This record gives sequence, structure tokens and C-alpha cells, in this order.
Amino acid sequence: MSRKIEILEKYPVLGICGCSGAGKTTLIEALIPLLRRRRLRVVVVKHDARNVCIDVPGKDSYRFFEAGADVSLFGQDSFDRRHQQGDFIAFIIELCQRYDVVLVEGHAKTPVPKIWLLEDGAAVPPENMGRVHEILARDHATPTQVFRFVESFLERIVTAVPVWGCVLIGGKSQRMGRPKHLIERKTKTWLEHAVDTLTPFVDQVVLSGDGSIPASLHGLSRLPDASGLAGPMAGILAVMRWQPAVSWLVMACDLPCIKPESLQWLLEQRGPGIDAIMPDLEGAGRIEPLLAWYGYRCRLHLERFAVINNLKMSSLSSCPGVFHLQPPADIRGSWRNVNTPDELNAL
Repeated sequence: MSRKIEILEKYPVLGICGCSGAGKTTLIEALIPLLRRRRLRVVVVKHDARNVCIDVPGKDSYRFFEAGADVSLFGQDSFDRRHQQGDFIAFIIELCQRYDVVLVEGHAKTPVPKIWLLEDGAAVPPENMGRVHEILARDHATPTQVFRFVESFLERIVTAVPVWGCVLIGGKSQRMGRPKHLIERKTKTWLEHAVDTLTPFVDQVVLSGDGSIPASLHGLSRLPDASGLAGPMAGILAVMRWQPAVSWLVMACDLPCIKPESLQWLLEQRGPGIDAIMPDLEGAGRIEPLLAWYGYRCRLHLERFAVINNLKMSSLSSCPGVFHLQPPADIRGSWRNVNTPDELNAL
């Protein structure tokens, strides 16, 4: 059980627990609008629910289910009805891929971090209730107070997600006439310069794409592009599939003017409800996807784009939770890419 709690501590899931009559449902109902005002995607899980009626005998969907199939309904309202319960922890983690906060109501022994609402006359929760982050008497469990706690809780979760760095080196460099990542500047290749710049800000640097690399970088992890895809999306989706629980600072190899301050700025923009930071240099919709920060939830969007063969990373900018912010003027040069010999000479 302790291992399950350790896993869930890394995700934005929080139990609202207490004895019957402690006010759990009323509190959650009042808490949801406060979270929605922060543009957070919220889902509530009723754990250990019994005898829930979500279908009508005689309807097509009911007959399909009785025949042995799982049933999914999609329309103005939608729901899934499954025969196999599966693992609760896996179910919660799956929800965390799509929602900014998962609230679990009821079932006190559920292995999730939790807020405990005390019943009248009680001073502490019952024993063996798992990891309780906050204990509140009923009179003090106001929606505003709990909302402040949830905000702080989500901030800690967001900043605790590991950040890895990815340098994309898969381009053909046709306009430059030679591999850009091997161009030298001040005794180092552009690729070595990129790795040196990324390293202080991330837990690990990964190279994505084919091609030769300097001997100094042979110790780094390398991944081939995702099969059947092309362009930057092939490299980005490859690393996200490889490490699905981390966030990524992604940069192209042709950004020789990158400043460390630009990476620091990207990381400072993270927060609850933010799945990606794709800079908009001019504030006019010119999105720059190849020096950007991507959270793990972006993978679902990219997988959907891959299915329909939409390989433009800029398409991600219209997805929920993807923010396009304008960087400060003094670091915008970090996004200057160099594609031709003339541009290189000008540099």
C-alpha cells in the first residue's frame, strides 16, 4: 500500500474524506466552481460506488452491456460502462493524464493523499487512514480555505514533476548543406553548446534523431524518431513515449544564440492547468515550438495528431492547457534559428 501512495503523491489527486455526514459532498460541490475559475479541468471520482444507475434496461446500450461488451456513449453527455474494474491506481493515473485535479470522494481507506473532515466531537481521524495532508473540523472546512490548500497542493505537484531536456538533431539541414548540429562555434559544436546550456536546468539530457555526434556526448541517451512520423513531432513524441511521466524542455539544434535565461523563463511559467508553454515572440500568433516546455499531458494531443497525420507542432497551440506567452525582449534572441550559410555568416 505504501508504494501505491508513493506513486500517487506524484500526481494531482486528492481525497476528500471523512465519516458519513462530515460534509464531503457539499464541500466538493462548492469547491468545483472555485477550481473552474482558475481554468482547471476537474474530475470527481466516487470511489466504491454501488448500485449506480447509468443505463436503462431495454435500451440498446443496456442490451450491448448485458451481452458482454463494454459500452461507451458519446454525445451531448458521454460515459463508459465496463465489466472489468481493473486497478484503481491505474484508473486514477489515467485520469491524471487528462485532468488538472482529480478529487476522490469517500472511502476513507483509498490510498490517495487526502484532506480529512472531522465529524463533530472528533479530534483526529481514525487510525490507518493513509497519508492525510490536512485535518479540518467541519466548521473550518470552508470552500475558500480548502481551495487555498488545493492551490498550494497543486503548485507543489507541478513543480515536483521531473524536467528532462531534449535536443532535436533529426533535420536534414538541406539549406545549410551540412549537419547543423556539428557546426562549430568557439571550439564546440552547436550540439555540445545546446547540451551545456540545458544541463543545469534538467534532470537528464536526451538526444532525439539520427546522425553522428561528438565523442564528448556518447554517454547521453539517444532515441530514434517515432516510426511512421516526420519532422520535430517525430522526435518529441518519441521521448514522450519513452518517459511518459516527465515534462520536457525541448530545443532544436540550430539555436546557437540561446541564453540560459530563456530556459529559466520557460520553467517559471509552469503552474496548475498549464500543459505547455509555446512562446509567441511577437504576440501575434507566431508560435515557436522548438524552444518550449511540454508537460506530460501533451502526449495525448500529439498521439491524436499522429493518428490523423497532422505533423505540425504548431497545431498543439490550440489545445486546452497550452499557453503561448511572449518572452521578455532581452531573451527573444534565444529563438533565432540559423538555416542557411548566409545566416551563419551574418551570425
